[in-house]
Amino acid sequence: MKKVECIIRPSKLEDLVVEVEKLGINGLNITQIAGYGKQKGKQEVYRGVEYEVKLKEKLKVEMVVQADQVDELIDIITDASRTGEVGDGKIFVYSIDQAVRIRTGEEDEKAV
Repeated sequence: MKKVECIIRPSKLEDLVVEVEKLGINGLNITQIAGYGKQKGKQEVYRGVEYEVKLKEKLKVEMVVQADQVDELIDIITDASRTGEVGDGKIFVYSIDQAVRIRTGEEDEKAV
């Protein structure tokens, strides 16, 4: 099993969810986060005073999938989330050693 974690623009969430559901993935976690990378924020003006907004709002989407689904999932995330501009996000893939469903005690693939 693998955990696929992606950082995306909030405006791309609905597109991503629709495409991920087509792959048959029916569970994901979404966390609102803030951060910056190469884009380094932007300049804003408030009451005539210019200031820099360093942190950009993003979403972290996490999914645990079978190892053979990872490549297709990465393609789906990339296609659904890409705008072609700096700040589109990142995808990270981690190995999952064990999973347990608390309610039933099911383990590994059955727990996902």
